[in-house]
Amino acid sequence: MFSKAKKFTQDFSYSFFYNIFSMIVSGVLILLLPKVIGLAEYGYWQLYVLYCSYFNYLSFGLIEGVYLRYGGKEYSDLPKKLFTAQFWLLVIIEFIITICFTSVYYNIAADGNKIIVIFLVCLSTLISIPRGLLAYTLQATGQIRKCISGYILERTVYFILALIILLFSKKFELIIVSDIVGKLLSLLYLISYCKDITFNKLPKTKELFSEIWDNIRAGSNLLLANLASVLIVGIIRLSIEKNWGIETFGKVSLTISISNMILSFFSAISIVLFPMLRNVSEDSLTIIYKTIDIIITIAGLGLLLIYFPLKSILLIWIPNYIESLIYMGLIFPICIYESKMTLINNTYLKTLRKEKVLLNINIITVSLSIIISCINVIYIKNLNVMILTIVFLLAFRCIITEIYLAKLLKLSLFNDIVWEILLSTMFILIAWNINGVSAFIIYLIIYLLYLVFKRKDIYSSYMYIKRKLIKV
Repeated sequence: MFSKAKKFTQDFSYSFFYNIFSMIVSGVLILLLPKVIGLAEYGYWQLYVLYCSYFNYLSFGLIEGVYLRYGGKEYSDLPKKLFTAQFWLLVIIEFIITICFTSVYYNIAADGNKIIVIFLVCLSTLISIPRGLLAYTLQATGQIRKCISGYILERTVYFILALIILLFSKKFELIIVSDIVGKLLSLLYLISYCKDITFNKLPKTKELFSEIWDNIRAGSNLLLANLASVLIVGIIRLSIEKNWGIETFGKVSLTISISNMILSFFSAISIVLFPMLRNVSEDSLTIIYKTIDIIITIAGLGLLLIYFPLKSILLIWIPNYIESLIYMGLIFPICIYESKMTLINNTYLKTLRKEKVLLNINIITVSLSIIISCINVIYIKNLNVMILTIVFLLAFRCIITEIYLAKLLKLSLFNDIVWEILLSTMFILIAWNINGVSAFIIYLIIYLLYLVFKRKDIYSSYMYIKRKLIKV
């Protein structure tokens, strides 16, 4: 127990450092890019980021299958020859797919900037997916520090190059290239560390096909679930781009980027939590879920306070994006629901091997996204409704997942869910209707009353953590 707790603490500390560093990088660039480059250029940059989030799922579930099947195992015990063949197979397949897609899109697209975006997205994908296999393998086997070292290298290179480029140019293409260079160097670093995977003898063909099939079968539900998760908000964003233009798309995307930057903090824990949860008892899973749920809810609701001073600062820094800051008041509550999905709900469903449940929940939510988007675009034609739909959909998905896990783990979360909905709604109403210090004080009072009401649960969670971690 001592060694496990110590390793978790060390891995979490390293992951925590990376996420703080990543937040700083993202924060600086989020502040600089809208300030330096034009509205349209920023919109195309965000389009690249969005498209990359789709193309990264061209692994057909193989990477996700490796993550699920080998989660909790030792790196030294992996069948390295099978991993070698799968790594290079992914390289070849992605090369063929990206070449074909780029050629087809070049012949049918009318927007020259979008053609450039697609070409660079394909180049990024060619790097990201093979790297993903190595990164997921290291994460699954508890090699967190080596995996994160690769990510730190990527972010550092990207950050330095982007800053240099912004001094001399306002072209979004060069910013994208800096991102791709960072990913490439990160891939080369992981290749050098995982030599026994990337450069090894090939296995027998029959054994390889059996391994690939097992991984795809195990990971396909998780891949589709993750893709559906991206599409929930992606469909809304693409609808905004198509019907309100690239500049409005950029403004809305800025708000989402700020929220995602904050959410990246919570992903630090999920990276190290999955391998640990694979090795604990079912009773412990229930206690850990309740503890983390309380912590993440309190942190998420408290993070909403950041909106008020952040809005004032950004109004001075990027006045051209005043609409983005208004939208941010509508979107910010996704920090609560997405942090819970990322940190606890997704992790538990993967640990309990309920990927199909996750897939079904995401498909239902994507279907709602398509229906609401169509109704809004055709009949309502209201951008505010479209933006509020993002919060509604992510809250809906999180709540449905919580209800399922509560039933599975025999927990009662009804009161917690009601409190989350109540405080999120009150925050949106306050942010939309009240400005300045008054809004901050009103929500702060509401939040403090919530903490008083939940004081017993907070104390119980604190004592559990103290017994299990601080004591060790």
